[in-house]
Amino acid sequence: MAKLTKEEVKHVANLARLAITEEEAEKFAEQLGKITDFAEQLNELDTANVEPTTHVLPLVNVMREDVAVKGLDREVMMLNVREQEDGQVKVPAIM
Repeated sequence: MAKLTKEEVKHVANLARLAITEEEAEKFAEQLGKITDFAEQLNELDTANVEPTTHVLPLVNVMREDVAVKGLDREVMMLNVREQEDGQVKVPAIM
């Protein structure tokens, strides 16, 4: 892979709104070049028989089935509210 130039590093830093010095740009260009060279080694691996994955562990849905059950009786529930109006819970206005 081509080595990253100091100008490319400065451009990316500018896009990220980072202020870097000339010395930092040179240092980062060298460091990023080493990182991309290391990542390039992955292209040498034979992955023809490797199944694509999104996670290293098998994921299983552990949630229960969604089963409808009878809820609270409206009359019993309304015994616990401070105010009600037309069968609805009345709350203070917020605006």
